[in-house]
Amino acid sequence: MPRATAAAAALTAAQVLDAATDAFAERGFPAVSLDDVAQSAGVTRGAIYHHFSNKAGLFGAVAARLQAEVASAVVASAERAGGDPAVQLRAGCHAFLDAITAAPARRLLLVDAPAVMGWTQWRQLDAKSSGVHLREALADAGVEIDRLEATAALLSGAMNEAALWIAEQPSVDGPREQAHDVLDRLIDAQLR
Repeated sequence: MPRATAAAAALTAAQVLDAATDAFAERGFPAVSLDDVAQSAGVTRGAIYHHFSNKAGLFGAVAARLQAEVASAVVASAERAGGDPAVQLRAGCHAFLDAITAAPARRLLLVDAPAVMGWTQWRQLDAKSSGVHLREALADAGVEIDRLEATAALLSGAMNEAALWIAEQPSVDGPREQAHDVLDRLIDAQLR
């Protein structure tokens, strides 16, 4: 049997990721089997094992892709905000809250990922994606180097807790507005 080309393999991996994202978002990690994902993606279980090793590996890839999408939303929003670093910081932080509390990120990144991956790996994933941009934005906005890591950790923690709070609400729109308002106050206090 001929081996798949790199393009075909990448297409298969993308199909599996799409199917897994939909299944995990709809039913949650515990309720989804690799057979469910394979059937939905139109591939064999072997194809999933070839690309992702196991269900946890597949979930990790889904979470990494979602974190990258959140980080892209942060960067895009900051760039659209203009040239003022403080305005860019605020726009990026708002975009983070909006992106991580939107489906499917809300369930997968805020509920399932910490349980499936563990807090340490989840925090590392967050730090490698949105966390990098937060530290850069804080530095650009004038936060002193000796306060940068602590400021980034505290602001990131506040945003993650706000995202969890928003995700628990019956409707996210009102809580998002409240979180944006308080987040602006936290940012203003850091930039004095």
